[in-house]
Amino acid sequence: MASRHSSSPVPQPNAGDAFFKKELEATKCFRPTQSLPDVCPKEPTGDPSNLCDSPSLVVDQHRWTIYHSKVNLPAALNDPRSPRNILHYTNRRSLRERRFTSEARMFVLLKTPWTGLCCTPTINPGQIWNKYLSTAGGKGNRDAASSRLLQEKLSHYLDIVEVNIAQQISLRSEAFFHAMTSQHELQDYLRKTSQAVKLLREKISKIDQVMCEGSLRVLRLSLTRNNCVKAYNKLKLMATVHQTQPMVQLLLSTSEFVGALDLISTTQEVLQQELQGIHSFRHLGSQLCELEKLIDKMMIAEFATYARNDLNRPLEEDCHVLEEERLVSLVFGLLKQRKLNFYEIYGDEMIITAKNIIKQCVVDTVSQIEEIDPEVVVKLADQMRMMNFPQWFDLLKNIFSKFTIFLKRIKATLNTIRSVVFLVLDKNQKTRELEDTLQKSSAKDSTVDSEVAYLTHEGLFISDAFAAGPLAPGEAAAQRNGSPSSEPCSSDSVSEPEGTTDSSSSKEQTSSSGTPAGVEMMISDDMKLTDLELVRLANNIQELLYNASDICHDRSVKFLMARAKDGFLEKLNSNEFVALSRLMEGFILDTEQVCGRRSMSLRGALQSQANRFVNRFHEERKTKLSLLLDNERWKQAEVPAEFQDLVDSVSDGRISLPDKKPAAAEERKPAEFLVVEGQKYATVGTVLLLIRIILEYCQCVDNIPSITTDMLTRLSDLLKYFNSRSCQLVLGAGALQVVGLKTITTKNLALSSRCLQLIVHYIPVIRAHFEARLQPKQFSMLRHFDHITKDYHDHIAEISAKLVAIMDSLFDKLLSKYEVKAPVPSACFRNICKQMAKMHEAIYDLLPEEQTQMLFLRINTSYKLHLKRQLAHLNVVNDGGPLNGLVTSDVAFYTGNLQALKGLNNLDLNMAEIWEQKR
Repeated sequence: MASRHSSSPVPQPNAGDAFFKKELEATKCFRPTQSLPDVCPKEPTGDPSNLCDSPSLVVDQHRWTIYHSKVNLPAALNDPRSPRNILHYTNRRSLRERRFTSEARMFVLLKTPWTGLCCTPTINPGQIWNKYLSTAGGKGNRDAASSRLLQEKLSHYLDIVEVNIAQQISLRSEAFFHAMTSQHELQDYLRKTSQAVKLLREKISKIDQVMCEGSLRVLRLSLTRNNCVKAYNKLKLMATVHQTQPMVQLLLSTSEFVGALDLISTTQEVLQQELQGIHSFRHLGSQLCELEKLIDKMMIAEFATYARNDLNRPLEEDCHVLEEERLVSLVFGLLKQRKLNFYEIYGDEMIITAKNIIKQCVVDTVSQIEEIDPEVVVKLADQMRMMNFPQWFDLLKNIFSKFTIFLKRIKATLNTIRSVVFLVLDKNQKTRELEDTLQKSSAKDSTVDSEVAYLTHEGLFISDAFAAGPLAPGEAAAQRNGSPSSEPCSSDSVSEPEGTTDSSSSKEQTSSSGTPAGVEMMISDDMKLTDLELVRLANNIQELLYNASDICHDRSVKFLMARAKDGFLEKLNSNEFVALSRLMEGFILDTEQVCGRRSMSLRGALQSQANRFVNRFHEERKTKLSLLLDNERWKQAEVPAEFQDLVDSVSDGRISLPDKKPAAAEERKPAEFLVVEGQKYATVGTVLLLIRIILEYCQCVDNIPSITTDMLTRLSDLLKYFNSRSCQLVLGAGALQVVGLKTITTKNLALSSRCLQLIVHYIPVIRAHFEARLQPKQFSMLRHFDHITKDYHDHIAEISAKLVAIMDSLFDKLLSKYEVKAPVPSACFRNICKQMAKMHEAIYDLLPEEQTQMLFLRINTSYKLHLKRQLAHLNVVNDGGPLNGLVTSDVAFYTGNLQALKGLNNLDLNMAEIWEQKR
């Protein structure tokens, strides 16, 4: 039994074998696998309870055993891919076996007590073998009995296994024999199949030689030809790119900056897309970048030179643009390179040119004046100060003329630059609109479903078939045969660089549009400027035109201030200053018309000088009026014919002063009165001159509109001054000390009143003149004339009251001594009538008849009041008695004398009021 056990083919596991340890550990997570169907459908039958206490392959077929091992020793030995595995396995196993043997010997030497093991049929073979080896070296009867018992159990198990194996083999013997028979049939079938495959391969080889090799060779040759054409085109493109730098130099020699930049841009694009990775062109990109930077500097220098030449050419009436095509090319190039501050160069050059214009004008004028020696007077400012007003005025007129042409020329140049900017802006907007239109149309026409694009038909995607359109039968057949639908391009039809095509298309667009071809052709699609940048640039260029106007005005102001240092401008008379003001106003209006905006520097300087002129003008005339009043004796003056003509011109509705006296006026004799609108005015010489002064104020306002408000204020002050000063001299009797008059007579008073009335007559005319030249918001200043009119009327009323007061004091003095007695008329009444006649004689020729009547009515009222008071004092009543008769006779004498005076015959005296009314 033991010998049979030792010859068993079943491998016995070793406790030190790691292979079986791993398989033992795998039992914990073993999952039964689904086995292939049996070759033999027969299965063992019988009572499974008979095998419950012993291992059984039938019962334990779902439990892991060594038969589940995927790699066994024969397989390892027969594996051609791993011939050294078995050698490695044996070396490792022998090492472990030696280690296990030494450990077992150590256990024996140490006599370690061994605990009994409970052996059950379910113990694994590896564990049983370990227990057996561990108990092999034990001593004593108990250990020996255990060992024998264990050996018998193992022998019993081995017998059971052999019985079961024999039983299984006997049950499956038919399947084994069937498998062997099937193996022979399978080998015959494989041999026949191999022969069929060999025959098929021979036929396919013949078919390939006869039908396919020629067509494939044609395809290969066609592909080779296409590749050669592409290589030729690439070489031709490389040759074209190689000529880029010489071509750029040629374009720069003719100042074709835009063409050079387009060529550089196109070449760089070709290098990045078509010729990327070409070793011979590895440095060309950086060289083109440096060349582009050089072109930037050249364009800036060229633009500075152009600006200098444009602004410094002779200032003639011709205001055309200098070399317009060159300017347009420069502007396009600068815009292409985003040099958006190039206009500042033009602005700097404008400042320098404006200075040179004034300097050159001064030099030219000084060279024509013999009195000025440039060798003695070196500085231009000193030379200019030696000029008299006509010479300096002509110089200023020349400067203003040059500046006007200068601004017109700048405007023409800047308008050309702005038109280029707006042309680029318009192109951007059109391009954007075209892109939007294309996007909408493409979105509307894309009706092919993207999922269908993966389906193929005749070697094409369906989407490609739709895009290519319907094919002709020949073309479809050619596509089926694999040949291209069209011949490749020949060597003569090599594609040009992309920039050339864009340039030609832009030319076609230019020829179809209405703008000049030389302008639109320069607009390329790579001008990446936003609308905001272009609009801001256009505004800056327009602002540069405004700055040009400001520069001219500033230089003119400095020129004026340089001449005004010695008080030259303040010494100008009215005509000279008016001429200067008109010249400056004309220049200001011309510049505003050219530039479209008001410049305030020259206007402010004119206003400042005008204010000084107004102050001096007013002070001179006020001083003159003061001297006239201080020397006025208040006697009626003769009126020269020129003053009468002056008044007549004002009556026609216009206020103007004649430059020279007309010859007819010198021959005419002076008149006694000044006739104004049919009324005679007796006046003094001061008032005649005052009227002329007033008209000078009005005419000055016409000549210098900017000083209207100041002149109105000054004229109001002058009128107030005349009113107050005349009141002091006449009513206040100041003329007694100033002029040396003995007394202020009624004639002086009446003449003063009439002069005031003449001024009051002209106040509405003056008011209307100023009102027509004031802004609506300035109308409140006209209230000064209302106040002046009231003051003058009050003054006239005071003079009338003064005349009445003179007679009132006379009545009081004379009638207080009146006695009712003979003779009749009494001396008192004769004296009163005499004074009344003198009064009438003094004022009748001075005052109008209506005013004379009103004055004598007031005097008569005063006379009646004093007479009534005296009669009441004398107790004389209207009773028809002797005293009443004497008084009536005196009153009749008074009435007759008074009504006998010229112009008073119809005067209602109402003398009944002298008597007390009876109660």
